[in-house]
Amino acid sequence: MKLRTETADDTRALGSRVAALLRAGDLVVLSGDLGAGKTTFTQGLGAALGVRGDVTSPTFVISRVHPSVVGGPALVHVDAYRLGGVAELDDLDLDTSLEDAVTVVEWGTGVAEGLAENRLEIEILRPHGDAADDSEARSVRVAAVGPRWAAVDLDALGWADPD
Repeated sequence: MKLRTETADDTRALGSRVAALLRAGDLVVLSGDLGAGKTTFTQGLGAALGVRGDVTSPTFVISRVHPSVVGGPALVHVDAYRLGGVAELDDLDLDTSLEDAVTVVEWGTGVAEGLAENRLEIEILRPHGDAADDSEARSVRVAAVGPRWAAVDLDALGWADPD
């Protein structure tokens, strides 16, 4: 499914809509350009899940856990940008919290897919060149992988991209 957001607030709202579909044990693999809005998306997701603390980029700490303040699953927010591959991701022992939390891995393509058979793969792209001048518009591709997502209606996410 392809979507479009026009502003950073729209990207957060999309994260919030995705959160409504998530449950403990779900994995979200985020990819996209530097500065495309992966953390912005995760902020909306975290707010909708009702987790503690500001959701900020975990680039330098690699992984951050945000416990729920509403009795739902925690948010495990990982940035795989600085990791050297699957072995370093494995060193984070994410599999110990995977069943009890919603896990979001930024820069996870090619690294995090092995964490779970079922996952959402979300790619966020920003415009380049002349089209990028002060634009907050983003193209978002959402792909559901695995049987967990077979009956989930992703069309409910809205903001269909006409392209």
